[in-house]
Amino acid sequence: MSNSQLGFGIAKENYKILLAGIALIALGYILMIGGGSDDPAVFNPEIFNTQRIVVAPVTCLLGFVVVIVAIMRKPKNKAENAE
Repeated sequence: MSNSQLGFGIAKENYKILLAGIALIALGYILMIGGGSDDPAVFNPEIFNTQRIVVAPVTCLLGFVVVIVAIMRKPKNKAENAE
């Protein structure tokens, strides 16, 4: 049965792209972890490093773009989705 007969709105390959986007978002949030101080009276400058301020948000943004592409992408041909 094809995806159109089953009523699925997204093809199998789109789910793979969607999972890759979700993984990128999760990686971005993991990169934001840390930088806190054990003692609240002591300032820890690690909170302002490049990984947490630039790399992690850009990774999350790319993940959201990949998710949008996965949702909006149309399958190339119907014979390919008949698996």
